[in-house]
Amino acid sequence: MSVLRQPEVLGRTTRRRVVGVTAALSAAAVETVAVGCWFGLVVGSRTTTTALAGLGVLFCGSLLRTTIFGVTVSDLGARLQPQQLGVTVSLTAGWIVWLLVAELIGESLGVAVAAVVFAGMLTGQFVLERHTFRQPTDRWSFALAVPGLLLAAGASILLATVWFTDWVISSSPYSLGSTTIVLRIGAIHLGVFAFGLFAFLAHQRRFQRLLDP
Repeated sequence: MSVLRQPEVLGRTTRRRVVGVTAALSAAAVETVAVGCWFGLVVGSRTTTTALAGLGVLFCGSLLRTTIFGVTVSDLGARLQPQQLGVTVSLTAGWIVWLLVAELIGESLGVAVAAVVFAGMLTGQFVLERHTFRQPTDRWSFALAVPGLLLAAGASILLATVWFTDWVISSSPYSLGSTTIVLRIGAIHLGVFAFGLFAFLAHQRRFQRLLDP
């Protein structure tokens, strides 16, 4: 009997893993786009308009990422809940605090301190997110903090590429009719890519722990 049931069990396990990887990719893509746009708006010449626009983009991205988490692990994610807005606000506030701490201290020390603070805030936000969607919450452990550390590391790399590097790689000009195309890759592009990679690893670990039996 156990032999006959094994293919079904393996099928469910495979489906859960596919769902987890898909959800992690979706959450990482949303977060990368939202954080990248927000970062691009506020890291340069910051005005009231760019600050508000960046805040709006960051909030919408946080709301969508929270919705992806809820839809994946709970039926409650299919409709907007007041508690879900609280989770979204906490995530948005975490990003703002991270950047403020880094800017107030400055230099490499600011990046390091902000990363530690942000990792702690993200871990708390993950716990709140699980509680909101009625998922079992692990006891405080290093394993629970790993996704927060990964996201904070990705954010630190993104910030460091803007603060401490200033290079651009340009391709040779390509003529397309009357238009000349030049491809440029700057340090910030690699920073965004690195952040997206760390974000995927963080979310994949979160979904794996919740979806795997």
